[in-house]
Amino acid sequence: MEIIHKIGRRKTAVARIYVSKGKGNITINNRELNNYFTTPILQYKVQQPLKLTENEKAFDIKVNVFGGGITGQAEAIRLAISRAMVEVNEENKAILKLEGLMTRDPRMVERKKFGQKKARKKFQFSKR
Repeated sequence: MEIIHKIGRRKTAVARIYVSKGKGNITINNRELNNYFTTPILQYKVQQPLKLTENEKAFDIKVNVFGGGITGQAEAIRLAISRAMVEVNEENKAILKLEGLMTRDPRMVERKKFGQKKARKKFQFSKR
């Protein structure tokens, strides 16, 4: 098996992953998974596609991720890993799609409008 390259995005975070046969090591920006994502929830999000397809110890994954916050980065990595697992085995698509891991989340931050404080919040109105 050669190296599989996939991209995942969420909000402004972009994750590029390289999947190869290995022992289950996940390296994110040259750091170990547990050092990069310190909370167990984010670690679970990253490993979710691997656990669902039972490939936790089958592949080594190298990740380059930038932009956004840590939650957006974790979800971008999750999408990229899901796409890679589908390329490894087409039968994984049904499992991952059922969990909602194959859809790119389109929600983005709404832009700030002129004459307003934020996207929707207005300046205080004074009648008199």
